[in-house]
Amino acid sequence: MAKSRLDTGSVLDGFTIGTLIHRGGMASLWEVTKQGDPASLLMKIPVLQEGEDPAAIVSFEMEQMIMPRLKGPHVPRHIANGDFAVQPFIVMERLAGDTLLPQIDNVPMPAEQVAAIGAGLADAVEALHRQGVIHLDIKPSNIMFRPTGETVLIDYGLAHHRDLPDLMQEEFRVPYGTGPYMAPEQVLGIRSDPRSDIFAIGCLMYFFATGVRPFGDPQKLKGLKKRLWRDPVPPRKLKPDIPPWFQEIVLRCLEVKAGRRYPTPAQLAHDLRNPTQVQLTARAEKLTKDGFFAVLKRKGEPHHSLIDRPPEREAEASDAPIIAAAINLDDMTPELADKLRRTLLRILERAPQARLAVLNMLKLNRIAMDQSLDEQGNNKHVQRLVGLKDWARPMKLTQGRVTYHVLEAVDPADKILDYARVNNVDHIVMGARANSTLRKILGSVSGKVAMEAPCTVTVVRIREAED
Repeated sequence: MAKSRLDTGSVLDGFTIGTLIHRGGMASLWEVTKQGDPASLLMKIPVLQEGEDPAAIVSFEMEQMIMPRLKGPHVPRHIANGDFAVQPFIVMERLAGDTLLPQIDNVPMPAEQVAAIGAGLADAVEALHRQGVIHLDIKPSNIMFRPTGETVLIDYGLAHHRDLPDLMQEEFRVPYGTGPYMAPEQVLGIRSDPRSDIFAIGCLMYFFATGVRPFGDPQKLKGLKKRLWRDPVPPRKLKPDIPPWFQEIVLRCLEVKAGRRYPTPAQLAHDLRNPTQVQLTARAEKLTKDGFFAVLKRKGEPHHSLIDRPPEREAEASDAPIIAAAINLDDMTPELADKLRRTLLRILERAPQARLAVLNMLKLNRIAMDQSLDEQGNNKHVQRLVGLKDWARPMKLTQGRVTYHVLEAVDPADKILDYARVNNVDHIVMGARANSTLRKILGSVSGKVAMEAPCTVTVVRIREAED
């Protein structure tokens, strides 16, 4: 039987109970220590009093199942679980600092600042989705930050794991989540769509940029269902200094049909970090809510037509990867250029939702001053950008499927690797330089990238017979 009371100084499964940090409606948080472990630890204990919502117990069971399976800097390190037969608990690392919640006092924030928060949050969600988990309760109080800068998601009581039984889905028929951030499909009881987390990120960015919640704070199911047909006021109507690219991104996140949102958090993060590459649509300039007849039409549609379910195991994000093509415009033969394009097209054909990022490195001097103009007075960056578009034109890719990036770097290989890590690139494609004495002495950029990249690398080279 679970203990009804814990006190400072008592010992539970080898953990010494310290200060009570927080007592909430569903759980209490205690500072704990363990002999031999110098780390700062936190114990979460569910509220098990008479009359408590049984969903609180089930959600704690889910969290106990999910947390031990999570790894990486975007989640708290799991230490131990306590048996429900004695005293249920979860011990995890205690993160320094506060959640994002106090920052609500500073809204509205500049769009660029909100975009940086959103990009870091999308990184964390991407890492979670790649481990088969959908958070389903993204909100300011569940977001923290490491001293090293990574965004950390906490509280997995409402999460869905693709390889575990979904006890919340099996045992309850009402939607669980936080009203201002719940996706339309969550309102209808669908808990298996990773794009629900993208909707929540959109709600958070909208709120932080405008100071207004896009769908208010409904407390009843009737109010929650309004987001199935009623669109929010466009952010630029509320705050005219919001740039079009930011509104484009946020309103795409808030699409009712999940298939119209970003397919993966990685692609969302990529757009937030590269605003000049965002393809603007009618969303960007919208200043009014949809008209009466548009809303009436949506309201009359059956719910199943509004929500498109994700493909099987979409949480792996394998159908919407980011492909980076590192292109050296200064040392490329027509044969190599053509083979690179053909290789990329084969990869893109296998992933219809993939995003192609075409990269070029503008090498900087280690000591001497760098010049932004060439001998003819042309801007080097602009010239490279034009060159990349000319190189990619034969592939005939639509504007929204390809972006172009001229990156300045002292070490091109390091810059490519950094870009791949920051943007969660899934596949790097690059050409191999021709054999030369200098290359043999110093090594190749492609060799270093292939050795150290956090993703798949394809190095394209021309056989001697093809020359």
